[in-house]
Amino acid sequence: MSPHPELDVLRLRLQDQGVTEGELAADPFVQFHRWFDVCSTAGVHEPEAMIVSSVSDDAVPSSRHVLLRGLDHGFVFFTNHDSQKGRELTARPVAAICFPWNILARQVRVVGRVERVTAAESDAYFATRPRGSQIGAWASRQSEVIADRSVLEDWYAEVEERFDGTDVTRPPNWGGFRVLPEEFEFWQGRASRLHDRFRYRRPAGPSSEWIIERLSP
Repeated sequence: MSPHPELDVLRLRLQDQGVTEGELAADPFVQFHRWFDVCSTAGVHEPEAMIVSSVSDDAVPSSRHVLLRGLDHGFVFFTNHDSQKGRELTARPVAAICFPWNILARQVRVVGRVERVTAAESDAYFATRPRGSQIGAWASRQSEVIADRSVLEDWYAEVEERFDGTDVTRPPNWGGFRVLPEEFEFWQGRASRLHDRFRYRRPAGPSSEWIIERLSP
């Protein structure tokens, strides 16, 4: 028996119904919120988990999961700026992100430019994190090679001692990135591989309206 029978029922219903252009919102951010709310209401585990892909100086892509921590005019996540993704996004400020809601046979893909969020935004979010995660942000020299786990645990103990009895401030090399969408794709799985795919893209010129196109699966 499936461990998530209620999600299986919902997935089958969504696959059977499919998606038509007429039901799509004109604004892809509104459409994203609709699908995200379906995931959240249905109890999908960590619907905010997304895959972020960056590109190295040698044009080699790399991907990893992060958590969406803000959505305004872009998709915001936080990380160590000295990590591999941090360095790559700084050197080449473009990214692709994907929300893999496979349990509902849905995905949302976004491509866009990348900017760093302000220091004030990073400070505000860092202050909401559990103290252990705050200490971990200082202790983890993300993406560096270490001999074994004891090295990391020693670094954590050092930071814990340094901030004993005081608030943990945000590390200067830790903060947020915002992906500014230039393209969205909403993918709904259907039977016989005849999936529904819709792309939103910005037109050339001053128009602020998004162009919606159905793509072949």
